[in-house]
Amino acid sequence: MTELPHYFSQFCHSEDRMAEIERRMIAPGFVEEALDSLRRLGKPSAPILSRVGLASPVDQPVSAETYGALWLAIAAELDDEFFGMGARPMRSGSFTLLCHSVLHAPTLGHALRRALRFLDVVLDDPRGRLVIRDGLAEIELSDAGGPRSAFAYRTYWIILHGIICWLVGRRIPIRLVDFRCAEPKQGADYRLFFGAPVRFSQTISRLGFDSALLDLPVARSEQALKQFLRGAPANILVRYRYDAGIAATVRRRLSQATPAMWRSFAELAADMRMPPSTLRHRLHDEGQSYAAIKDDIRRDLAVELLLNTSKTIGEIAVQLGYSEPSAFFRAFRKWMGKSPEVFRREEAGSLGDAR
Repeated sequence: MTELPHYFSQFCHSEDRMAEIERRMIAPGFVEEALDSLRRLGKPSAPILSRVGLASPVDQPVSAETYGALWLAIAAELDDEFFGMGARPMRSGSFTLLCHSVLHAPTLGHALRRALRFLDVVLDDPRGRLVIRDGLAEIELSDAGGPRSAFAYRTYWIILHGIICWLVGRRIPIRLVDFRCAEPKQGADYRLFFGAPVRFSQTISRLGFDSALLDLPVARSEQALKQFLRGAPANILVRYRYDAGIAATVRRRLSQATPAMWRSFAELAADMRMPPSTLRHRLHDEGQSYAAIKDDIRRDLAVELLLNTSKTIGEIAVQLGYSEPSAFFRAFRKWMGKSPEVFRREEAGSLGDAR
């Protein structure tokens, strides 16, 4: 019996190591989307693939480093770091200049507004603006014409989110992502990448996070920027992904049990072989907390149960570990801005229209 806890601990650590490897991989669908940027402009993709050590077709995940090399190779070939998806090309070197323009901003809010102005000048279209409402800071993108591809919006979010996370030295948890375009065939990969409620065919493209984070101070040096740029874009593809870091480990462990069976924070820390204070500090460094992670998991489960089961609201509340349906109602309204019944009815209607 004394060997069982040791075996379980070894199993968990092995699982965490495998998850660390997996999180450094980029879905093949994202590779194909990047290559489409070349094809749209009549340029062959085979030479670029060969340059980064890939062969066509790419049907297996690739490392973040390989995808980063592909990103740079395509940008260099097109002389456009936005892959021909803006009204004007984002010429080579623009990303570096963008980073320099926000480096000495006093707070994250100031840096974000500068970054949006910079991208507006460089790209002209799409244009971004910061809107603060209901406790969220929402970056809204407007297009002069029809909707762009999901890849275009995702690329914009990666650039912007990666920079602002680096500026404050922590992952900024994303609370919502809306795409104006229709859902691509790899929509599941988009949901996994962002780790937040992702909706397609919306009236506007936007990404939201907690507005309180706008007051975080920026404290980065010129030397730190040089190191950051040497690792870009692979570093922002991995380090600030939803499934990165200690928060992802906590999330995976909680996801292995129903909310009613979740252990206390102290018990979780003991399982992870660290003091509770250390775990709390490491989560804080990533912009996360135990309560927020539990909240995220409950939200995702709630959406899944509302859309894909016929369970009543009361039954779902119990399954999510709420003692009273009213507590679930309040939590869901905070997450989605509407009641569970309205959400279920509207989403069912939109699915029916799509069919």
